[in-house]
Amino acid sequence: MSYNILITGGAGFIGSHVVRHFVMNYPKYHIYNLDILSYASNLENLIDIKNKENYTFIKGDILDSKLINNIFKKYKISRVIHLAAESHVDRSIEDPFSFAKTNVMGTLNLLNKAKESWKGNYFDKLFYHISTDEVYGSLGKEGLFLETSKYDPHSPYAASKASSDHFVRSYKDTYGLPVVISHCSNNFGPNQFTEKLIPMVVQNIINNCPIPVYGNGENIRDWIYIDDHVNAIDLIFHSCQIGETYNIGGSNELKNIDLIYELINITDSLLGRIKGTSKKLINYVSDRPGHDFRYAIDSSKITNELYWKSTRNFKQNIQKTVSWYIKKFN
Repeated sequence: MSYNILITGGAGFIGSHVVRHFVMNYPKYHIYNLDILSYASNLENLIDIKNKENYTFIKGDILDSKLINNIFKKYKISRVIHLAAESHVDRSIEDPFSFAKTNVMGTLNLLNKAKESWKGNYFDKLFYHISTDEVYGSLGKEGLFLETSKYDPHSPYAASKASSDHFVRSYKDTYGLPVVISHCSNNFGPNQFTEKLIPMVVQNIINNCPIPVYGNGENIRDWIYIDDHVNAIDLIFHSCQIGETYNIGGSNELKNIDLIYELINITDSLLGRIKGTSKKLINYVSDRPGHDFRYAIDSSKITNELYWKSTRNFKQNIQKTVSWYIKKFN
């Protein structure tokens, strides 16, 4: 089987790993990578595949209706993996309108063009929307997010992703569009922009700069290695039930401050410093408005139905990740 696949946001962190995976593993697929090349995008992430015959990069905005229409028609797009999004919570607090515009209206534009292009002929078509666990809101000390958990977003970013999820499902219910949604926990690995926690901490340790920690650092996140997420995306793309939702978690729950301690120990050691020296850089700051206490995902559905499993080797993967950033920043 061959597909012409539109992957949006393919020069970003998760997107670049997804694009490379599909280009390298499925030579019969042609991957069209659409990215606006914002501050968080970097084509250097894909320099090793830029000349592959089954890869085409297109610079553009998912809000550009004419461009999206031309892409669907010119390249006969049969499947979409939609990753393009504004994703940084702090930025969403400062500028919620840009998040609504990109994450909601951009998704709606893609949905509409898929519907118009496929014209009801949905055989072997798919619109795969990649979302976040943040749409579910905040957990207490117990419990896990299920696919059936109610939506309760607390940040403008989470609200914009929740809205886009609802639009995706509405296009299935109203027009019969073949869709699938996945929600993932916090990703880590190479290629991530430095506004995110792990690369920011490593960079600040290297440069002996303060490491800001919101509140008391007790907020808990579940972390998944990027390769595990990409493998889950591959499985969902090829084996999902249309209309379903799949939650993807790493089963690596850590308090933010404990993760920072781990990053400090690894980075100090790799830099030849005394382990723990950089703890002096920790700087507790005022908590973020609407800061969710805990995220944690139950991945049993994708595990039982699609036979996905994560490597769950957090220490080895975090060590590899820190080593990669040290080479990049040092």
